Amino acid sequence: METRTRSLVKAVIWNFLGLLMMALIGALMTGSVGLGGTLAVINTCVGFLSYVIYERVWAGVRWGRQDG
Repeated sequence: METRTRSLVKAVIWNFLGLLMMALIGALMTGSVGLGGTLAVINTCVGFLSYVIYERVWAGVRWGRQDG
């Protein structure tokens, strides 16, 4: 089972990468760095929360695991 700290660190790193990509795409699509950045931050917050919940739910699921 993964610790909560490990799940949190993974989520932070993943969301930071997503934030950078979304900010770039948002800026290119809207022509505005400010608007693109705002959309990226909102997307990252929603994605971060969803990912942490998803990881914690799956950490408690025993299906498909092999205890070694």
